[in-house]
Amino acid sequence: MPHSAMSPNNVAVITGGASGIGLAAAMRFARLGMKVCIADLGTDRLAEAEAKLLSVAPGGAANIMARAVDVGRIEDVSELEVAVRERFGGADILMNNAGIQPGSKMFGPAENWRRIIGVNLWGVIHGSQIFAPHMIERGRRGLIINTGSKQGITSPPGDPAYNVSKAGVKAFTEALQHQLRNAVGGRISAHLLIPGFVFTGLTARGRIEKPAGAWTPEQTVDFMIERIDAGDFYILCPDNDVPRDLDERRILWAAGDIVENRPALSRWHPDYAEAFAAFVEGK
Repeated sequence: MPHSAMSPNNVAVITGGASGIGLAAAMRFARLGMKVCIADLGTDRLAEAEAKLLSVAPGGAANIMARAVDVGRIEDVSELEVAVRERFGGADILMNNAGIQPGSKMFGPAENWRRIIGVNLWGVIHGSQIFAPHMIERGRRGLIINTGSKQGITSPPGDPAYNVSKAGVKAFTEALQHQLRNAVGGRISAHLLIPGFVFTGLTARGRIEKPAGAWTPEQTVDFMIERIDAGDFYILCPDNDVPRDLDERRILWAAGDIVENRPALSRWHPDYAEAFAAFVEGK
């Protein structure tokens, strides 16, 4: 059985909800009879996603809401929270899922860095800080689910702004959960969703068909719901290429760079290639 927050007539708000993991979650919640608000950018994308939600929502248009929101702008997120309260009475589930990955270089345009961090990190901070107090006031069991990334843990070379933003999401969500679990009478929990390779618009890169190694957004959401019900904070998703045990070895090696005083990102350092390979094999 899913978490009790995922109950008919409860309210779910999902940023980045017009496609990918966000839309898959919105569809799942709508089928459960929940009231669903998706927030995203792009009029046509929002309208198309809203139509899909209406096709599965038992309550029809009364239970579905779509709103154009730039999560990097605190004013937009504040207006979203007010609109949700006015329409549905408040939120029981907040899924801070909006994310972008236009690519970044260490010494590339500052605007790329600002935009990536503005959406991926500040979007999560804005959503949590604006929605959580009202969710606590409702006195109901609720969830805040923040979408992170394995790149925010192991920091692979190639897109430093994205890595920084997702590392920030991890640290922020850990602090948020600590705050929530120590709140007097608090019934809200935070969770860090760490997807594997998921075939979405963000990862397609021109491909039309899903690569064999990727999960679908629906698989990811099913796993997320299962692990939330099990009480997991870190929802570390595998995929068809990378099993959990390999993810664990990669994460442990990354932490070991500090403990063992190895060079930064030694997993990609030629002098440590053999040592990393042996570590992965458990030697």
